[in-house]
Amino acid sequence: MSGNKKTPKYIFVTGGVTSSLGKGIIASSLAKLLQARGLSVTIQKLDPYLNVDPGTLNPYEHGECYVTDDGAETDLDLGHYERFLNVRTSQINNVTTGRIYYNVLNKERKGDFLGKTVQVIPHITDEIKRNILNVGETGKYDIVITEIGGCVGDIESLPFIEAVRQLKWDLGEKNMLTIHLTLVPYLASAGELKTKPTQHSVKKLQESGLQPDIIVCRTEHSLPLDIKRKIALFCNVEVKSVIEAKDASTIYDVPLLMEKEKLDQRALYLLDIYNDKDPKLSDWKKFLGRLKNPVAQVNIGLIGKYVELKDAYKSIIEAFIHGGAENECKVKIDWIHSESLTPENIEDKLKDLDGVLVAPGFGERGIAGKIAAVKHVRENNIPFFGICLGMQMAVIEFGRNVLGWDDAHSTEMSESTTHPVIDLMEDQHDVSDKGGTMRLGAYDCKLKDNSLAKSIYGKKNISERHRHRWEFNNKYRDDYEKNGMVVSGVNPANDLVEIVEIPGHPFFLGVQFHPELKSTVQEPHPIFTKFVKAAMDYSASKV
Repeated sequence: MSGNKKTPKYIFVTGGVTSSLGKGIIASSLAKLLQARGLSVTIQKLDPYLNVDPGTLNPYEHGECYVTDDGAETDLDLGHYERFLNVRTSQINNVTTGRIYYNVLNKERKGDFLGKTVQVIPHITDEIKRNILNVGETGKYDIVITEIGGCVGDIESLPFIEAVRQLKWDLGEKNMLTIHLTLVPYLASAGELKTKPTQHSVKKLQESGLQPDIIVCRTEHSLPLDIKRKIALFCNVEVKSVIEAKDASTIYDVPLLMEKEKLDQRALYLLDIYNDKDPKLSDWKKFLGRLKNPVAQVNIGLIGKYVELKDAYKSIIEAFIHGGAENECKVKIDWIHSESLTPENIEDKLKDLDGVLVAPGFGERGIAGKIAAVKHVRENNIPFFGICLGMQMAVIEFGRNVLGWDDAHSTEMSESTTHPVIDLMEDQHDVSDKGGTMRLGAYDCKLKDNSLAKSIYGKKNISERHRHRWEFNNKYRDDYEKNGMVVSGVNPANDLVEIVEIPGHPFFLGVQFHPELKSTVQEPHPIFTKFVKAAMDYSASKV
């Protein structure tokens, strides 16, 4: 691995027994340990669904849609990868079955296969392998970790498993390994840990021609040595390759638990990589110390329309954890469905809050509740933070209740409004396809001097990630600024309003972009950090 261009080794993470065991967290934790040893690591997610990307999926279906700097709409696990590693991902880090078939069929239409019959093997599996190896061929990484979505045994996952099986012969035994994450349940009535689900899961993987090198066992109880030996015996691995992954109080504990279990050492040994460095995790441990030993607590109301599924706001939750730890403050999120809010109950619903975040989203459902929440916090000097649609709700509320335009609205919800203060972006008018056509990815923003935004970032020029079609209508900009809502951030290329704020308010900030997507353990996002601090100050003022 010498020279400027690296020749990587590959680690594949599969899962069995049930979904939601935490393949993404195990992959991220292993990557963090390897990175802490001085190796350069990246992680890729292969998703078995037929959507080309998750951009058109309802958040109830798949949780949050994560967006990268280069505008890829991806699986939420890429957020975990970035938060743990503080390394940016891109389009090549997330591939779906839909994308694989889309690419193959486009090649077939162009005649690239010279008249041959197009089949799952070799054409689909070759395309999967090409996408896996693409990441390594950038020459930037010592190790590429690929997480395969779904469970072993799912019909949808079979082509991915077959591609990994083939890669073992293509790459050679010492250049790749497979980690299988499984479940060892505890039956309280019997008082026993049960290994049979793990045995069956591994056998299912073996039936596909793939033998796991390491088995990571999710469990509520510690695994005794005799249980590890039993799993090793029946699953054809060494005892050292059976790793306990006991439930943790926070996902940020998992790298330390995996270090204790020597997962990174085992992976390096099997990949024939000599590395005698101890993982440098002092900063990570300091973060955990602040997270677990807060000196204050604030209650933040998250006003959203998908609050039944917390994963719909995954990056916001994690950004609050980062910002809270930075302030040595525990952030307790009160989940408030925007449809439950009315002008009559708003005071009672929000009375115990130290700050309010109005969340992003699409569509008309729950809009009235979000507007009512903005009005209440604006008039009562409660710290407010609006993201994307949340910013737009602040603009609409101000138009109605300060400027006196009763029908001020967004053309997303009302095409007949006489005051379209939020309107469809100019370049979106002729767009008919829904997938991958929004304003996506990182765009520059220039901040106004002497503004709250400038004081938060500490610099004039920033770059943030976007995912939207509607924007602040510049036709009304002067009216807003004359009446107290300041435009403090603007995209210099097209004069798009990126940030609005109200001077004199303790904290009133709306942003068109998604700052939560760039918050990491190593670099908590400054807006979340300062918003938590404002909530702490507000809480202290009530005493």
